[in-house]
Amino acid sequence: MKQITLTGIKPTGQPHIGNYLGMIKPALELAKDYQALYFIADYHALTTVKDKKQLQELTYQVAATWLALGLNPDEVIFYRQSDIPEVFELSWVLSCFTAKGLLNRAHAYKAIVDDNVTAGREEDKNINAGLFTYPVLMAADILLFGTHVVPVGLDQQQHLEITRDVALTFNGNYSNVLTIPEAVIREEVMTIPGIDGRKMSKSYNNVIPIFAPSNQVLKPVKRIVTDSKRPEDPKDPEACHIFSIYRHFADADAVAAKQELYLNGGLAYGAMKQELFELLEATFGKKRDRYNALMENTDALDEILEKGAEKARAIAAPIMAKVRKAVGMRPYV
Repeated sequence: MKQITLTGIKPTGQPHIGNYLGMIKPALELAKDYQALYFIADYHALTTVKDKKQLQELTYQVAATWLALGLNPDEVIFYRQSDIPEVFELSWVLSCFTAKGLLNRAHAYKAIVDDNVTAGREEDKNINAGLFTYPVLMAADILLFGTHVVPVGLDQQQHLEITRDVALTFNGNYSNVLTIPEAVIREEVMTIPGIDGRKMSKSYNNVIPIFAPSNQVLKPVKRIVTDSKRPEDPKDPEACHIFSIYRHFADADAVAAKQELYLNGGLAYGAMKQELFELLEATFGKKRDRYNALMENTDALDEILEKGAEKARAIAAPIMAKVRKAVGMRPYV
């Protein structure tokens, strides 16, 4: 039997090429060798998204994106987090085995606290309990399915370490009930730069969307920050944000040729941005049509996700039964 890999994406904004390179593409590749589960983390999104219609729309965007990019729901398990009630029961159990100090050290929580302190606000200003306990719900997402490997970006690695810590604590009390997962990190795409050079992130508003209309893809590409060197000046390709994205979409010969132009002079940033845009259009243009068709038929998306939830619960239910038995709860009536 194949080992299990699991990954998900929070529906908090239109998916972008950082999501594609850092999570979606490597997760789809893992499906060749593992039993793959993919979920839309809609309950995670409640920490920031409070508008009902917006959350539903963002959830459909994520579903349509993965399907358009090649996810086959007949070969993998694709579901909404909110369709799996066992996730939330397990989250409570795990919270009782999670040290508060561990959550105090979580990067996402600490970052907001630091921002508050810097701004002279109360430390926990605008921090809800959902954001603070976010790593526990993530642990439940992972541990409920006996997951062996989880593809994560560098920024999510700590959350997986917390998951492992919680699982080991639980197992130390009740024997080996939960599978201890391992992280899979693709070093070459750990951090994808956004158009301003910082990590590409919706929160920084520096993303290049995957399936926006062509003009809305070209606009951020043209806004990628560069230095003031002239075309004839030698440049360092490793310091160029355009090249950092380009290298993931061009073939090896084109990448090598561009490196020579950077190092020896003869490369214009404007031409490089246009070529990057054309590469993105070649990569995602036809898939955009598929995405748009899916977004026009949300009933079909619901059906796919509901069937995936049935498959997911078939895995989750016996693991949750083991957890309930371990802690002394009766089976479900």
